Amino acid sequence: MGSTSRIYPHRMALAIHARDMTEIQDNAIYNMDCIQGMKLLPPGHVDLIITDPPFAIDFKARRTNYNRTQSRVMDGYNEIPAEEYLDFTRSWMREAYRVLSETGSAFIFSGWNNLKDILIAIDDVGFVTVNHIIWKYQFGVVCKRRFVTSHYHCLFVCKDDTKRKFFNSARFQKQDVSKTGKSLRYQDLEDVWVIKREYWHGDKKTPTKLPAAIINKILSYTSEEGDLVLDPFLGSGQTAVVSKQNKRRYIGFEIVPEYYQFARERLETDNYRLPSEDQAAKATAEVMLWD
Repeated sequence: MGSTSRIYPHRMALAIHARDMTEIQDNAIYNMDCIQGMKLLPPGHVDLIITDPPFAIDFKARRTNYNRTQSRVMDGYNEIPAEEYLDFTRSWMREAYRVLSETGSAFIFSGWNNLKDILIAIDDVGFVTVNHIIWKYQFGVVCKRRFVTSHYHCLFVCKDDTKRKFFNSARFQKQDVSKTGKSLRYQDLEDVWVIKREYWHGDKKTPTKLPAAIINKILSYTSEEGDLVLDPFLGSGQTAVVSKQNKRRYIGFEIVPEYYQFARERLETDNYRLPSEDQAAKATAEVMLWD
């Protein structure tokens, strides 16, 4: 495999721009290559990493069979060629490992297509696997010749399994039970998470994002107020937005300019959802009618 410092061609322009950066500040996001950005962070600086890296598949971001209006799904999705994916994954994970604190954890999301490379890289860079979590969501794409994929993988890893934070009563106490008498804490601590996807009907959106419910759950069990949360592949800004709502500090890197601007607007306005251009135009027209 190639050197971990390799700059991939489709990321070259912003990687060059990143050389001008000399410092990364907390509670900020950056339109730059995440590997270059993490190199500017000191060792052990980050308390928690939550990220959903590119898929390494021929992902059609604006396709209609995801129940989306194409005009409201933002362009710009950057993919990593499958033959480069393992090398790419090792490169960013090495930096993620270096910047993570000994008491910290990382949650790395993956589809099944590139799961093998994710697992190999986790072992290669020295992460300890704590759990292999399955996120079961409510909707998948119907296929003609195979079963419907309606789940996602999440690798819960750390640097030191004896030092990492974990608050097993963060959301439910031992005595909390459901209407049928089942333990709510036990159900919440299982490694299969049944959580619905978020569908932002009528609003501007990036092709993929994690539900706030997943990020809230991770933050509750593995971090405290004031902790620093990093997302190397920020996308829509979801990790930073939800971290901010939960009084955590955040750092995010996003190489796609359109996604970065979208995430920045969400953070600066404290708006969880932003209207699409057609929705904004409709609202403006309605205001003008009232005037």
